[in-house]
Amino acid sequence: MRADGRGFNALILAGSRGGVDPVAAYAGVSHKALIVLDGETLLARVTQALREAGASTIAVSVSDDAVRAAANALGLIVLDAASGPSRSVRDGIEALGAPLLVTTADHALLQPEWVTRFLADVPLQADVGALLARQDVIEAAAPGTRRTYLRFADGAWSGCNLFYFATPRSVAALDLWAQVEADRKRPWRIVRRLGIGTLLRYLSGRLTLVAAIAHLGRLADLDAAAIASPFGLAAVDVDKPADLDLVRTLVEKA
Repeated sequence: MRADGRGFNALILAGSRGGVDPVAAYAGVSHKALIVLDGETLLARVTQALREAGASTIAVSVSDDAVRAAANALGLIVLDAASGPSRSVRDGIEALGAPLLVTTADHALLQPEWVTRFLADVPLQADVGALLARQDVIEAAAPGTRRTYLRFADGAWSGCNLFYFATPRSVAALDLWAQVEADRKRPWRIVRRLGIGTLLRYLSGRLTLVAAIAHLGRLADLDAAAIASPFGLAAVDVDKPADLDLVRTLVEKA
């Protein structure tokens, strides 16, 4: 059953890929989740947005002791981060069940209305939904921002770090997610997984994002939905120092 914006469960991914994170180092903290923006850590900002959107239970997956302490102070359920985001989501679903909304600790600009709109737009029959924003929408909201785009017949799209695992069956999407994680900087490899016919449609400029996501879902025996965000800033996370400079500028102007 889809959440209606009241009393849903949420998971914040705040693990680490290992090594020194350049954004955390740039900000002088041990982990991105602890970066302070407008007087609050990113973890606190994301938590507040989820609570204002109606989340009743929020867990966070962590791999850093300082983040663990911050999460405890915020009253969050703390889970040990797994070897990758997809495994951490699987652990989150095991702990909290489905439906489950998933986002990331570096979603610095997250707003409650982005969450509630996303939940409202996920089709009732969907097992899993992903929020994406089109390039023109993103650049209108944040001119000059550099994102990684998947280019389809209906435009170039970037992920918004908001996912909805609506049913217990949605865990089947996590194996596919693990494969996508490995190829996240090589979009053509992601598209190749769709099969030769769909790949040819992509190469000829006839494949839409909605069709691509639906086909990926069928590969996992799921009903998967791509949700278009009207909020361009929903695609702006803090992946690199330039992103942090951007979000600081946007918050100062707000």
